Amino acid sequence: MVPSFRKFLGMAILVVFVVVYALVAMVIGDMSLQNSGTGIRMTYFAIAGLVWVFPAGAIIWWMEKGGKSKT
Repeated sequence: MVPSFRKFLGMAILVVFVVVYALVAMVIGDMSLQNSGTGIRMTYFAIAGLVWVFPAGAIIWWMEKGGKSKT
């Protein structure tokens, strides 16, 4: 795959992933933690706000690995 296309595709996937992840995390947090205390809700949203970094890092790694020459 051409490196510039790989980066474009990775960027598009990353944007869609972050938007969908944020919406799903909000809905899950809102629906399942309505009757929970403030500390539990804050903990959930803090963890959910950091977990997206790992898949995003994998997407960025995939975008960059195609651009390197093997010499």
